[in-house]
Amino acid sequence: MIAKRTLMAICAASTAALLFAGCSSKSSTNTSSAPSITTDAASAALLPAAIKSKGTITFGVDATYSPNEFKDVNGNVTGWDIDLGNSIAGKLGLTPKYVVATFDNIIPSIVGGKYDAGLSSFTDTPEREKTVDFVNYYSAGIQWAASTGTTVDPDNACGLTIAVQTGTTEVDDLNVKSKSCTDAGKPAITILKFDSQDMATQAAVSGRAAAVTADSPIVQYAVKQSAGKLTLIGEPFGVAPYGIPVAKNNIGLTQAIQSALKSLQADGTYKTILEKWGVEAGAVSTITINGK
Repeated sequence: MIAKRTLMAICAASTAALLFAGCSSKSSTNTSSAPSITTDAASAALLPAAIKSKGTITFGVDATYSPNEFKDVNGNVTGWDIDLGNSIAGKLGLTPKYVVATFDNIIPSIVGGKYDAGLSSFTDTPEREKTVDFVNYYSAGIQWAASTGTTVDPDNACGLTIAVQTGTTEVDDLNVKSKSCTDAGKPAITILKFDSQDMATQAAVSGRAAAVTADSPIVQYAVKQSAGKLTLIGEPFGVAPYGIPVAKNNIGLTQAIQSALKSLQADGTYKTILEKWGVEAGAVSTITINGK
């Protein structure tokens, strides 16, 4: 996520409550049938034989990142990333399978062959590209939010406690900001890390942290669902692409996913999904691999 995580799952609750409550759970696997999408023969032809023969594509998902990927009141994985995953699978003539996992375990599990790909708001970074390839499909920035009525400056948060999800690029950003503080002789930022984004958001709501930081669509959605308890701080910064990570030795699957997303753009499904969830501001015009 620009983000983004022991396996964690969200407690079954209302969508709003999902943003502010977390509970430990064993890993769970949710399988959804793809929506009514016509298979794209050209995309399906790119699939590796092993994927094509098993008829499924397994995505590792950290389901704590509303509205991108989270659990609904029935415990099913949902969100606009999941809608895209279902549609990608449909274009490839496959059934999608979602395995809920801790965010920072997903890429190692892809490299190890446990998952075919990841669908969890991964920011494509040079460091991550050392181990996986990314099919880039969205653009997001970093944003902060704080309890309504408080004032926090992301560029001058020295000495404050800021909540963040473990393993995210926001952690990297906070480390840079904290070093700038100490280099200037000011107190460091206390970086309060959580395994789930919901727990990080709750820390800002409760006042345990001065603010929370996450990807822009996540923070914006959390503020909308907070019933006035949270307020956005400033504009998104550090805008970068989301990517679907795939093992570097699985170029056929990488190219098939890229082709499927291009087909979803061409038939309007991509735009429809983003508009449904109100996240169309991050739409991209070109589906790339590692930004190329």
